[in-house]
Amino acid sequence: MTGDLHCHSRHSDGSATVESIVSYAVRLGLDYVALTDHDTMAGVDELCERGRRAGLGTIPGVECSARDGRTGRPVHLLCYLPRNRVVLQAALDRTLVSRAETKWQMVEHIMESYPLTRGDVLRYSRESASVHEPHIMQALADLGYTNTVIGPLMDELIGKNGSCYVPNVYPEARDIARLIQEAGGIAVVAHPGQFDSLELAEELARDGLIGGIECHHPRNSPEVTQKAIALAARHDLIVTGGSDFHGQFAKRPHPLGTCVTDGENIRRLLAAAGQ
Repeated sequence: MTGDLHCHSRHSDGSATVESIVSYAVRLGLDYVALTDHDTMAGVDELCERGRRAGLGTIPGVECSARDGRTGRPVHLLCYLPRNRVVLQAALDRTLVSRAETKWQMVEHIMESYPLTRGDVLRYSRESASVHEPHIMQALADLGYTNTVIGPLMDELIGKNGSCYVPNVYPEARDIARLIQEAGGIAVVAHPGQFDSLELAEELARDGLIGGIECHHPRNSPEVTQKAIALAARHDLIVTGGSDFHGQFAKRPHPLGTCVTDGENIRRLLAAAGQ
């Protein structure tokens, strides 16, 4: 038994519909798939219903944006199987609003040099719970300024060192981890290699604030993967894996099923949530 427990759809910054993710997972022979859009669970009910019809196991999830209060670095916490979504989403909605505000500020800066309008961006963000970088870049691609959504122009304009970049304001990781617990969910530190999150993961694990760590991820180096597995063993954490699937909106291709969670850890995850 295997499952890809990290996927994004059009409800955040992915290019694929929930329907196509389910269809793709079935064709790949996956047993489980989790939808983990950024700071929203808007597509989860559809995922579960389509999965039920297709005979595919589904795990409701969300990827919560946060920051390490000590270093200021970003950190993402995957939340799986929350029993009280309302408690969780109330906090995540604040992140969605903050993200939209910063993205519209970026758009305003871009409009000073490019004939871009808010309507151009809204055309691509209307299915999403917020505005994300790919929506802005799709609009610029339509105007002929780039032929890639995730590429050099995005880095130049709205990458972290871009001329139009405006940083997001995210909640502290410990607060989000506690909120996930309050909602009855399982908190998992996502892709520790991407944001150098291993030290924070150790602290959160020691304080009993997480239940797992994403050891298998396209952005984890072999060294990070081994360190994450060792960390999981020290603290009896669930070892998860996922492709971080975004469809075509990714700098490097990582198709669904690139990284997976094995059957033992899927069972541990379900058991931890009382399923």
